[in-house]
Amino acid sequence: MSIPANLQYTSEHEWIRVEGSVAVVGITQYAADALGDIVYVDLPKAGTTISAGSIVGEAESTKSVGELFAPVSGDIVEANQAVIDSPELVNSDPYGAGWLFSVNFSSIGDVMSADDYEAMIAE
Repeated sequence: MSIPANLQYTSEHEWIRVEGSVAVVGITQYAADALGDIVYVDLPKAGTTISAGSIVGEAESTKSVGELFAPVSGDIVEANQAVIDSPELVNSDPYGAGWLFSVNFSSIGDVMSADDYEAMIAE
């Protein structure tokens, strides 16, 4: 399983990629695999203010529902319409086309490096 070194991770299995003042957020391959075939995502709307650690949406699969937690605080810039239309993108390309939403962030919550995340999921 790949865990890109250029991203930061949360204990709830979200990843963030910081691009200036914007953070792009998705779920990890580990989370996507654990959920199974994702059939629906509920993502926060543009303009919504979110707080790090809060529940901001969900990903539904054929076997369960997973809550999506905000890894940052700030205002939603965009929800990924491609994932809303084709939720399976989260399974096939979680670190690329399967990103979930972007946030103009004011602060970053509790995150870890790729090495630390890999150690956590290995336990």
